[in-house]
Amino acid sequence: MNEESNSIPAIRGMDLEIHEGEIVGILGESGSGKSTLAAAIMGLLPSKAHVQGSLRYQDKDLLTLKESEYRRIRGKQFALISQEPGLALSPYLCAGAQIQEVLRAHDVRRSSRRERCQQILDDMQFADVSRIYHAYPHQLSGGELHRVAVAQALACHPSLMICDEATRSLDATIQLEIIHLLKRINGELGTAFVFITHNPALLEGFAYRVLVMYRGRIVEQGLVSEVFRKPGHPYTRSLVDFAFGTTQRNQTGRKRLPITFSEETSEPSCYQHGD
Repeated sequence: MNEESNSIPAIRGMDLEIHEGEIVGILGESGSGKSTLAAAIMGLLPSKAHVQGSLRYQDKDLLTLKESEYRRIRGKQFALISQEPGLALSPYLCAGAQIQEVLRAHDVRRSSRRERCQQILDDMQFADVSRIYHAYPHQLSGGELHRVAVAQALACHPSLMICDEATRSLDATIQLEIIHLLKRINGELGTAFVFITHNPALLEGFAYRVLVMYRGRIVEQGLVSEVFRKPGHPYTRSLVDFAFGTTQRNQTGRKRLPITFSEETSEPSCYQHGD
């Protein structure tokens, strides 16, 4: 991000490469810059935001595209599942119509939209596709809403899906169901995923690589198995301990991260783990 005198850099020194069919985890707490990164990739930053550097997809620098050009890519090549997928759905349209809107926006023929929509819902392993197709968002459970959001994002078979805390509001059982669904999509379609989360446990056994973000910087990155087994940065150790090991509690009895590092030592060079 630009560091002009009147600007506040949300992300600094970001260097990220995503390979075809790869699952990359972005780990960090609220305020670390994860959602800003997702918005930058999707071309959804506020108009006053400024990005320095390049954002390349195949042979294109996406930062040079006009909004009309970006719209042709957004939803077709890249798709986003937001923190509250249910809120991203219109309450006035049934699930099937909302998936068809994505297909219409990317020039899928009208005669084939309904069939393709039903096939996508079937791929989501709904027991009753017809009911889901005709249901409005308020008639669906939390898990069903998330599956419809995944179906909508997958409508045009994008090569990259960004999941921005997409399972945060779900209970643990439904979270695992969504994770297994995304893993299956990755295996069957070769879709690459950037999975943004504050919970390391969701990345174990799912993501291949992980980048840990703190205060707008990547402070550690490497294979999930290596980073979680032997975290180098104290912030990463705190997140891993909170998810898998020892936690501390404050006076109210609530869990808190056992962070003890000082401000002066919190931003060293990024810890790099071997590939």
